[in-house]
Amino acid sequence: MVTSGPFGAAGRAGRSASRPARRDDLAGLAVEVAPRLLGGLLETALPDGMVSVRITEVEAYHGRGSGDVPDPGSHARMGPTMRNATMWGEAGHLYVYLSHGIHSCVNVVCGPVGRGDGILLRAGEIVDGADVARRRREARGVARTDRDLARGPGRLGDAVGLRHPVHDGIDAIDGAPRAGATARLSLLDVPLAEISTGPRVGVAGIAGTSAYPWRFWIPGDPTVSPFRPGRGA
Repeated sequence: MVTSGPFGAAGRAGRSASRPARRDDLAGLAVEVAPRLLGGLLETALPDGMVSVRITEVEAYHGRGSGDVPDPGSHARMGPTMRNATMWGEAGHLYVYLSHGIHSCVNVVCGPVGRGDGILLRAGEIVDGADVARRRREARGVARTDRDLARGPGRLGDAVGLRHPVHDGIDAIDGAPRAGATARLSLLDVPLAEISTGPRVGVAGIAGTSAYPWRFWIPGDPTVSPFRPGRGA
């Protein structure tokens, strides 16, 4: 089911009314924490520049045994592996994984250590450092409009400059550097009152259907990525 409402003045004002995220902000289940990230900021600093992205779309993923129902769409559905090890660690670290052998995608780890929950940052609006984000996108042979710079998880990963595997595990709470990069997550002082929710994008099987309405986005925001069903969904 999709619920939505206009993205009005209160949401826009929230772009500046934010505070640094704390680990206890991320202590709940991914499906509970994910909407809280909307309107928040992820700021990264690398040698080639700083970028800040306002988060407009996310997806929740649960680890094995997390929540009331299994999540067959999660990288952590079978338990800890070398690939998903960051998901099983401390909340606030970023799980940066490689999609289709090309795109570095960014997830915020949540919940207690050992649960394996994560929140994919699917899309956002570049609010600072658009020139840096555009150079990074052009370096990969793709130039986009400002709206498209972080519209989709692969583009968002490119825009903020975090790459698999060197930045996997970077801490977005204490800002400790990793491989020449730092990351900081901020949340709105007052969560958005109106959000939309629906099936996750491109996830195969039942995990990509309305049985898992674990995608959340800011209604009416032009940077939200288009929906497409996964194979067999």
